[in-house]
Amino acid sequence: MSTEKKPLNFIEHIIEEDLSNGMDKANLRFRFPPEPNGYLHIGHTKAIGISFGLGLKYNAPVNLRFDDTNPAKEEQEYVDAIKEDIAWLGYKWDRECYSSDYFQQLYDWTVQLIKDGKAYVDSQSSETIAEQKGTTTEPGVNSPFRDRSVEENLDLFTKMKEGIFHEGEHVVRAKIDMEDPNMLMRDPLMYRILKKEHHRTGNKWCIYPMYDWTHGESDYIESISHSLCSLEFKPHRKLYDWFLDQVYDNNIRPKQREFARLNLSYTIMSKRKLLRLVEEGIVTGWDDPRMPTISALRRRGYTPASIRKFVDTVGVARRENVIDVSLLEFCVREDLNKKAHRVMAVLDPVKLVITNYPVGEEEWLEAENNPEDEAAGYRKIPFSGELYIEKEDFKEEAGQKFFRLTLGKEVRLKNAYLIKGQSVVKDNEGNITEIHCTYDPKSRSGSGTEESKRNVKGTLHWVSVAHSIPAKVRVYDRLFNNESPDNHKDKDFMQFLNPNSLKVITGYVEPGLKDAKPLDQFQFQRLGYFNVDTDSNPSALVFNKTVGLRDTWAKVKPEAVQPKSIQDKPQNTQNKISSIEEIKRAGKKYTNLPEDKREALKIKIQEAAKTIEIEELVPLYETAVKKTGTRIATIIALDVVLEVKKLKPDQLAKDFIQKALEDNNELLQIEAKSLNSKYKI
Repeated sequence: MSTEKKPLNFIEHIIEEDLSNGMDKANLRFRFPPEPNGYLHIGHTKAIGISFGLGLKYNAPVNLRFDDTNPAKEEQEYVDAIKEDIAWLGYKWDRECYSSDYFQQLYDWTVQLIKDGKAYVDSQSSETIAEQKGTTTEPGVNSPFRDRSVEENLDLFTKMKEGIFHEGEHVVRAKIDMEDPNMLMRDPLMYRILKKEHHRTGNKWCIYPMYDWTHGESDYIESISHSLCSLEFKPHRKLYDWFLDQVYDNNIRPKQREFARLNLSYTIMSKRKLLRLVEEGIVTGWDDPRMPTISALRRRGYTPASIRKFVDTVGVARRENVIDVSLLEFCVREDLNKKAHRVMAVLDPVKLVITNYPVGEEEWLEAENNPEDEAAGYRKIPFSGELYIEKEDFKEEAGQKFFRLTLGKEVRLKNAYLIKGQSVVKDNEGNITEIHCTYDPKSRSGSGTEESKRNVKGTLHWVSVAHSIPAKVRVYDRLFNNESPDNHKDKDFMQFLNPNSLKVITGYVEPGLKDAKPLDQFQFQRLGYFNVDTDSNPSALVFNKTVGLRDTWAKVKPEAVQPKSIQDKPQNTQNKISSIEEIKRAGKKYTNLPEDKREALKIKIQEAAKTIEIEELVPLYETAVKKTGTRIATIIALDVVLEVKKLKPDQLAKDFIQKALEDNNELLQIEAKSLNSKYKI
């Protein structure tokens, strides 16, 4: 497959334009400026990826700067966690900086602004100052202290610094324009009194600069060429530039530009609200695997590569949107499929007794570690006459579509033998406690015998009772059962907590896992991807479920997800479904229709695809091979989305198209060949 040159995003276009207009490439410098008042979360990965990604693209330095101007909320713990998270993601910063390093310079500049008549000390309460700001339709009112003399302002500012006044007694404001249509320009605060110990400067200062005053000047001091931030700071750009105007000499002048931040469904992104979850004991800490923090994702088993792929897939946009969490899960599932060793574990066990297996004997069978990685090799697993299998893998009586174990039918034990169910043992309440079966000793997997080649539809995973190791397994669901828990003005986000977000069970794993180390990752065959928790130790194994083998959430979305307006519609009114759901439904029946109706349905898919985002299609790339109709609908929709959005296929799309080209279904091949020809994949 040929490699396509990736199109530039709008930020890269800005940089390229600056370079073409004479900017020296050697003057490019970026920064990631977190406030150390909480742990980084998945939303921050976009800002991290943009800044550090530009550094890699242009071979330019990237500063890690902590905007530490509020000692009431900032801690060294957060600084350390942020550094660990960024390093874990695989990024390296050039300089480690702190806004607190510039406190003296900011103070000196403020003194000069006071001398120039561009700043003053205000002695009103914060409530009064807020009232005087006016509204978006009404101008503000000048403070009665706005025209204090330079001498009085300097005297008060000096005393503020010396700690003579109490908190809230005085503030310093820039003197700009109380009638400016941008309310941020109406004499914004520059300093306030905070008698709190700072995590780096201790008690040296009792006045601290405000964020807007600090941020741009810190960029200037560090010679940052492009100050990139989320859209919420777009109204601040005018003030950012005004403050720069007051100090600008001949240094590199930073250029602020904004991008849409990353919003994820079923998640909250406010550090203040995440802290509330921690403080109220809803979660065990910032790294609780149900949290959206990077440290929590790491503990749950997410990989740096999967998060970086997710950020790259989402891309850089100017418009706010919400990304479905299933895309993030798709990315880690795809990455772990390539890397994670396959092992066997049984999480809801029932005993299986092979009645014709020699009593007391055991054998060690060979099992492949990862069919996606030839270098992963093989391992030995013990087999005996008593095994654990999953309860759901057996039914006394089953229909034709049940392909697992039942009485009188034959299935294969993974890497082992063919077995046939014979009878069951039940307790006094009618619960099955044992399943008795027989095995064919000539049917061992890989032995090459005719018996081993016998075709059966079901394959079960298992562990030997005598050799298995008990393990605590934490099975996670979404922390919230509402798609937008933070988007209800009349409701507290805590009302949408999912009471079933954590289920702790005891399962049994194969003995080779006794030496597994914290954060090691595995695929529990037929169950999902799991990793060893940091609480784990050799005598008490603990596993976290990272993600299932496929996206099952779409089938079980709780009613809370539905907007109230839809829930309340009369039963005889047809609910409007989303475009992506319409495409999925069309795919389910696509291959069952005659040609004329299939063409009509194709047009319907194409129309629906015009209103969706490329990210909505990505989870469908992993649709099972046997669900050909859904794969055809996906590739039809992909063609439309690429054309409408003026995109080119990324690597995920190319891989999907390539698999379609190799498929046996003629209809799928036709659609794939059309895309392949158009984009020369």
